[in-house]
Amino acid sequence: MVPSVAAFYEFVLKGRKRLGYRVQMDTTTTNVAETDAELPGALLELQNHGVPLKHASLVLLRVENNGFTYIDTHDYVALDDDRVGIRFFFPNRKVVGTVITELSNDSLRANFRDLRTSFREETDRRPAGGVIELPKVPMNRNAHYKVLAALERVPGVTGEPAPPTLEGEIKDGRIQETQSRTNTPKRVITLVSFLVLLIVAQLAVFLRSNSGAPLDCATGHVTIYGSTAFKPIVTEAADAYRDVCAGASFAFTMEGSGEGVAVLDDHGRAGDKGEFIAFSDGRKADGMPALLGRPISFFLFALAVNPDAGVRDLSLAQVRDIYAGKITNWKAVGGNDVPIRLITRHRGSGTRAAFKERVLGATVEAPPTVDVCPHDSGREPFVCEVGDTEKLLATVADTSGALGYGEAGAAAATEGVVTVRIDDHPPTVTEADAHLYPFWQTEYAYTTGEPAARSLTASFLRFLTTQTGADILRSHGLRPCAELADPASCQPVRAGPS
Repeated sequence: MVPSVAAFYEFVLKGRKRLGYRVQMDTTTTNVAETDAELPGALLELQNHGVPLKHASLVLLRVENNGFTYIDTHDYVALDDDRVGIRFFFPNRKVVGTVITELSNDSLRANFRDLRTSFREETDRRPAGGVIELPKVPMNRNAHYKVLAALERVPGVTGEPAPPTLEGEIKDGRIQETQSRTNTPKRVITLVSFLVLLIVAQLAVFLRSNSGAPLDCATGHVTIYGSTAFKPIVTEAADAYRDVCAGASFAFTMEGSGEGVAVLDDHGRAGDKGEFIAFSDGRKADGMPALLGRPISFFLFALAVNPDAGVRDLSLAQVRDIYAGKITNWKAVGGNDVPIRLITRHRGSGTRAAFKERVLGATVEAPPTVDVCPHDSGREPFVCEVGDTEKLLATVADTSGALGYGEAGAAAATEGVVTVRIDDHPPTVTEADAHLYPFWQTEYAYTTGEPAARSLTASFLRFLTTQTGADILRSHGLRPCAELADPASCQPVRAGPS
């Protein structure tokens, strides 16, 4: 009962969604003591559009996710079309300048295009004051950012300025002011000491027991087929599963979504009693009624280009013209004078199917012009096909002017490759979930019929979607379907701009 109560307090009451903030600095730029030298220097010469600030002050704000769970843009209590998540109000001061001084992760940078300020006139209920409007920033656990603001006292006001106040709420959570501590609180030391003693006692009981396996561990052997783009993720998850369930083993024959689902269907028709899973970038083809699919994750893809091309952003129309063979040199889209070499996937690839469905649409692709992808062919463009994501990205990196596509996390991690924005939108879950970035797909896990509840197949799929495997999905920039508003469809749910 004691560990149950402690866990409930830590992870349910305290560990819900929680946004913390603290004012790390709030000071005027004038001396509070007489000095012989002019030490303040430039601090006394702050200006706003050429006009010196008479009563300037500097404020440094820190905003952090100090809860136990991820905070998404829809967790802020605000209207869907309101880009502002929280506001800081400064009584009797107006904001004359702001800058983001620190990001815990560079992926937060794109969110601050909507950083704005405003001024509220005095009313019967509150004094006049400036406002910093901060956007709905999605934040992983322990993520943070800092905002440095320069302020000027409202004319006619005397005395020390009042501290800033925060306005905003988090759904199923709270926003609270935090304190910076250099020493561990005594109550934390007491709790930790108690829990250590409790763990030691539990360990002694555990060592006396006959079984140390986790409750959901299963033994056996599973063969996994399907998507080459998803292979690095599922192999990492299988390794993590084996670390805690020693009696499990996995074999991987992942050569493409279409081929994997077809092999799984053949096993089913032959009455094979082994355990098999096929992962597919998108739904299975028709004519396989015995196969049951489970949406696993919201899966992002990205265009990948060799740096010699000199491009970082393409419009959707430009991408379609390139793959239709209408544009054959990067110079035509603002890049370098380098021929375009298209590296595509073989037919039957789930990644290729996703590219066709989400990006090309009705555009007819130019056919392959060479059987094997050369590293170079002088000044000639070419189109070639490869069998898997890893080889495609390696070929793009080694081939001047090459353009291809693959899983977004793998593309970002491949040296010699640059990911391309589409219509100025980067390949992120936030952009795709807002219907701004088009190149995504739902990743499905297919089995022949419903696997037995205690089988390794069923246990591994539960592990992949609700346990450590879900953390692995997030680490690759994906989103487990269970975390979306509509897990069964596993697709963006919020409407984009009209």
